[in-house]
Order: sequence, then structure tokens, then C-alpha cells
Amino acid sequence: MRPVRIIIFTKAAQPGFTKTRLIPALGKQGAADLAKRMLMHTLNQSLEANVGPVEICATRLLPTDAIWQDFAVSDKLEYSDQGKGNLGERLSRVTRRVIDKGESVLLIGTDCIQLTATHLQQAKDSLCNFDSILIPATDGGYVLFGLNFFHSSLFESVKWSTGTVCAETIDRLRKLGRSVRYFPSMHDIDEPKDLKFLPGTWKEVEYAD
Repeated sequence: MRPVRIIIFTKAAQPGFTKTRLIPALGKQGAADLAKRMLMHTLNQSLEANVGPVEICATRLLPTDAIWQDFAVSDKLEYSDQGKGNLGERLSRVTRRVIDKGESVLLIGTDCIQLTATHLQQAKDSLCNFDSILIPATDGGYVLFGLNFFHSSLFESVKWSTGTVCAETIDRLRKLGRSVRYFPSMHDIDEPKDLKFLPGTWKEVEYAD
């Protein structure tokens, strides 16, 4: 089996730059604080999974910036910049880089705190028998996309941030003749109405429904 790399696609947790759809409920600083906590959670679960290298692929990334110092928690952690282009172009570029290195990839964001180390381990194991892995998001996107191969059509002209992203991706995988395993859908935390999905231990977060 190919080595597996986890790519965490994210933004710097800066007020007014990240989790902007939560600002009406949490304010700029509150939304940034929650984004940072979600990133740390995702990072800890990714490292705990111990499936291979973990890479933070971020916008506006300078690893020397103070905002990233809290995340320097493991020798396994690597950093890269997403670079220019729309989301599809950035996802395509990093996926091709990983696959060309002889690794498989698990693409994840930080929006789903239901995603655990166990799910990541299961996804990695599933890549032994499937070309691709998908964990759908309940809003129609995906929480995780795992791949043993690269094809640009999986990322080109996708209607990102809509309810058709996952279905469109599945259709493209089928047209390529590639096998895919699905996991149960999970909730992203994107909008004020999603805050009810925060775990009980996070309920100190103030929000207005």
C-alpha cells in the first residue's frame, strides 16, 4: 500500500478572515477563536490517527508567524501554502503533488469536529481496497476525500459551497471507472444554525441561534 498523507486545508484563524459566516453569532474575535479551536482539534485527531505525515496547507501561510506557533506540536507536522487560484485549483494542485510523490492523500478541512482519529484510520485502511473514500457533509459537500490517484476532473468546474459538491464528485468518480467507499454523513460547523452540533464540552461558546 502507498504511504498516506493527511492534508488539512485551512485558513489562519484571524478575526474577520476566517469563519466569517459565524460572525453574526460570535463576532469577529469569537469566530476566529472557534476556528482556532477547531483547527487544533483537527490537528490533534490527525496526529493521534498516526496514519502518516500530517500537513497544514493554509492560505497566507508563513510558518514563522506567531499565529502558527501554537500548532508546532509534533515533528510529523508539515506546512505548505495553498497558493493562488480557486478552491478547485488549490485542491487539485496539492493532490497532484502528493500523488506524484507516491503517497495517497486524505483531504480534510477543519469544519467537522465529528471527524476523529478512528475515522481517519478507517479511511486509510479503506484505501487498501478502494480508489477513493468520501465522508459526505450533511450540507452536500464532503468532510473527507481520500484518493489513491489523481485526476484533474475531480476538482475542475465544481460548484463549490453548494449542496451538489459531493454528488458531483461521486458522478465524476463513476465516469472515471473508479471505486469509492462512503462513510456516514457528518455535520460541518459553518453557520450559526450549525453551532448546535458543537459537543457538550464546547458549550461555553456563546452564540445566538
